[in-house]
Amino acid sequence: MDSVVDEKLPTLADIQEAAGTLAGVALRTPLLPALELGRQIGADLFLKCENLQKTGSFKLRGAYNRIRSLSPQQRQRGIVAASAGNHAQGVALASREMGVKSTIVMPAAAPMVKVEATRALGAQVELYGRDFDQAYRYMEKLRVERGATLVHPFNDPLVIAGQGTIALEILEELDDLDLVVVPVGGGGLIGGVAVAVKEMSPKTRVVGVQAAAAPALYRSWLAGRLLTVPPDVTLADGLAVKEPQDITFRLVQKYVDDLVVVDEEEIARAILLLLEGAHLLVEGAGAVTLAALLSRKVRGRKVAIILSGGNIDGNVLARIIERGMVSDGRYLRISTRLMDRPGELQGLLNIVADHGANVIGVHHNRLYGDVSWGETEVELLLQTENHEHIGRILAAIRVAGFPCREIR
Repeated sequence: MDSVVDEKLPTLADIQEAAGTLAGVALRTPLLPALELGRQIGADLFLKCENLQKTGSFKLRGAYNRIRSLSPQQRQRGIVAASAGNHAQGVALASREMGVKSTIVMPAAAPMVKVEATRALGAQVELYGRDFDQAYRYMEKLRVERGATLVHPFNDPLVIAGQGTIALEILEELDDLDLVVVPVGGGGLIGGVAVAVKEMSPKTRVVGVQAAAAPALYRSWLAGRLLTVPPDVTLADGLAVKEPQDITFRLVQKYVDDLVVVDEEEIARAILLLLEGAHLLVEGAGAVTLAALLSRKVRGRKVAIILSGGNIDGNVLARIIERGMVSDGRYLRISTRLMDRPGELQGLLNIVADHGANVIGVHHNRLYGDVSWGETEVELLLQTENHEHIGRILAAIRVAGFPCREIR
């Protein structure tokens, strides 16, 4: 991935100027106190809700600030970008607002809901390649052919300055802030946030969080040089950057206090807690900040975390909810053997009902495995309260003479 030619690092003045540019364009998103989640981590916790921004993520800020700077000749030739989702929608909306033609290349496997959302915002979408890197290379070909301007997803001073306006909003509302926690993919968001925070509140720590499955910038930071690290599949797909770039890397080295990584189970738990505890729908890339606090990899006294986006696939969300309920003891799946005669199943279900569990599903097996003549294997999926409740149900079923095992 080629870096932007202008390697000037953005300054606080650039971010303040971007705030003026974005006034009336990007929403000033809520900064919400999270009392219960804060109690769990032992801190005064505040949630900067960029998941409630236009297009569902912070990306509009940087994209608009970049496109706004184009000359009349550049606007005439149009812009190009490559993205698997959030950047695409931010660029599309910003381009539409300024009447600039945009072409966005997305991987062929990009979620169709994100493709259609980008098209609905007025962009020409071209699907190409298996992944972001192949889409980016094709986009570069189009840029050269058309003389169009690239709106980079992160490695551009004006994009970074636009993202940094989030920090201005946080610092205007919170005094004596101990820590700001920021999601990290390519580093555009944390680069801008760190510049603003360190220039305006030097004692406030800035910590970035990457997915352990996509740790390119984290490993580069540890090594002190840029590394290429292909990402694995992750719930934080918006952070899955293979090749960090020079401008954001230099900003991280200069301004960021620490970087940490979180695993997939930690991300999934954070998504579920934000949904249930704060009533906020947050994608994996946005939930890594809470995941780092819950796992005690980051600690603070008065903490603001950036929830960078809320564009999560419905099927993925359903799996997270169901797996989370299993982990919390709110789903129980069991297998037992019954005599294949009237009343046996009713007896089993009476035990379940007497102990306050709700039957979600029942499956009979008389044909497969080692099921004997005259008996049937029954699987039950139950909705339960917690692990203690599960223990009482299992004990009662076994006391009644039903051989029972929990299926995990």
